[in-house]
Amino acid sequence: MDDRQRRSRTASDRSGSKEHPDRQRTHRSETARGQDIRGQGSRQQGAKSQSGRSQASRNPNRRPANRRPAARRPQTKRRRRRNLGIRICLTVILIIAAIAAVFLWKRYSPSKEKANLDKYYGIEQEGQLAIVVNNEVVEPKGMIADGKAYIQYEIVRDYINSRFYWDPNENILLYTLPKDMVSVEVGSKDYTVSKDKNSEDYVILKTEGSTAYIALDFVQQYTNIDYEVYDNPERVVIVGDWGEHTVAEVKKDTQVRYQGGVKSPILTEIKKGEEVTVIENEENWKKVRTKNGFIGYIKNSALKDAEKKNVTRKFEEQEFTNISKDYTINMAWHNVTNSDANSGVLQKIAESKGLTTIAPTWFHVKDTDGNMDSIASTDYVNYAHQANIEVWATIRDFDGGINSYDESYALLSYTSKRETLINQLVAEALQSNIDGINVDFEKISEECGEHYIQFIRELSVRCRQNGLVLSVDNYVPKGFNMQYDRKEQGIVADYVVIMGYDEHYAGSPEAGSVASYDFVKEGITETLKEVPADKVISGIPFFTRLWEQTPKTEEELASQKGTEEGEYAMKVESKAYGMTEAKEVVSQAGAEITWDDTAKQNYARWESGGVTYEIWLEDEKSLEMKLELMKQNKLAGTAAWALGLEDPNVWQLILKYVN
Repeated sequence: MDDRQRRSRTASDRSGSKEHPDRQRTHRSETARGQDIRGQGSRQQGAKSQSGRSQASRNPNRRPANRRPAARRPQTKRRRRRNLGIRICLTVILIIAAIAAVFLWKRYSPSKEKANLDKYYGIEQEGQLAIVVNNEVVEPKGMIADGKAYIQYEIVRDYINSRFYWDPNENILLYTLPKDMVSVEVGSKDYTVSKDKNSEDYVILKTEGSTAYIALDFVQQYTNIDYEVYDNPERVVIVGDWGEHTVAEVKKDTQVRYQGGVKSPILTEIKKGEEVTVIENEENWKKVRTKNGFIGYIKNSALKDAEKKNVTRKFEEQEFTNISKDYTINMAWHNVTNSDANSGVLQKIAESKGLTTIAPTWFHVKDTDGNMDSIASTDYVNYAHQANIEVWATIRDFDGGINSYDESYALLSYTSKRETLINQLVAEALQSNIDGINVDFEKISEECGEHYIQFIRELSVRCRQNGLVLSVDNYVPKGFNMQYDRKEQGIVADYVVIMGYDEHYAGSPEAGSVASYDFVKEGITETLKEVPADKVISGIPFFTRLWEQTPKTEEELASQKGTEEGEYAMKVESKAYGMTEAKEVVSQAGAEITWDDTAKQNYARWESGGVTYEIWLEDEKSLEMKLELMKQNKLAGTAAWALGLEDPNVWQLILKYVN
């Protein structure tokens, strides 16, 4: 082919490119479609890349446009995977945050749950009246009858006024005043004060079976209380704890909750400006009492600063007056077992020094009907008075006539039987011209406690009416003898006597002191928690016990297994001795006397014939330490059991402490 033809062909080819643009566009569009197919799913590439592809397709002299995205494919995949991971992480975080928010809301958001108020107040059946006394929700043992609130006797006795007394045996309600007795019969609007008849416009006392209900209006006549009745549920709020209280004003509408915590059920809503009584402080909450009888918790932030407030009510309390001697009492019991023994009083008085009071054991309860035996002697009283000594005759529920817990209960649980005994006792006292009555009842069970203290109240009224001194003997306070109610004795009686002996008694399963120093001290300390010092007389012993101990046989231990006696390996017996006799027993045995610094007594121990003997002596040294306790505590005086058992030298010691 010649040169002209080659040039012509080349030119023709070049001119052909220009002359067929449709073919070129077709080629470009096919190329673009190929790129679009390969780039499917990556539509979010930058505008710059799109511009570059357009320019390449328009410019035939540049590199084909489909080669550049091919180099970016690995980066695009990585970016997609990274974006997907970020979205998953964000989703998980949002889910966790939502769960946490729900958990925190459920845990810390205030609950709107309402408390079951019937359950809160203890209401189990229709007609029950819920009762709130001061800061305590008590058993709902009340009712509304004829528009009046009635409270069960046991609630009145235990929470409102213990001086009310209900006798279910004779269906009579009693209340003790300083010089009178108030009595009400079941179903009556009338009541008597001593023998004077009075009336109310409502039934005072109702019963359902053996259960007694007292009208709260009648209780209020003799008790310094205010009360209000509320509905939904029906409840009575009784307030009697007058004096200084901590109160706080509610500074915004809020709730009183059952316990301190926002999840605790709501007892009631309370409005801004209301006042509550603060009972206790907790970290972020206060336990409060509302005016309408809800006791629960309010957040500190909902209350203004607490302040002290003196809350009082005008009420004239009747005072129990007492006979109080203006000298330190030096009393001794005279254990008189028969009428002939009364003649020995002159000798007993002559042998003593500084004696102010003598208590002969003249009266014994004969039977459970309230009859009594007496060996009182007018001559005895005259001899004592001539020596300037008062006579406080003792009445006992043992050692003659009745002599058991059951018999004392059978006597004291009937109003008519108590009245019989008191009438006979006061009549005998007036006839023999004695100065006082000393009660020594040692057979009082827990069940008998409320009847016993009612007997002391009733006797105190009669003694007060007749100018007789009333003293009451008591054990050293222990958990098992709290039924004697020393606190009430300290109000209605003139003197409360501690029998600071018999720490180890006649039937004790182990040997020990009759009256160790700590035992006497405990008696004084515990009694003073309930009775004023100027009414307390500390009893001391003029006697001791010689203990005889022998090892128990295998048969004895086997027979006593599981009993209190079985806990002791020694068989123990004892015999009481007066102070002088006890020293003679030790001297005859040739035993060495040593000082027991724990008991604060002289002590001796010896063996003879397979028997171990132990004795803790009462002497001037041991008694002085007990008398010092009396002086330190500024007590009303001392009393000793019993005349005739003392060492004559002890009177000079006692005189030192009672003068």
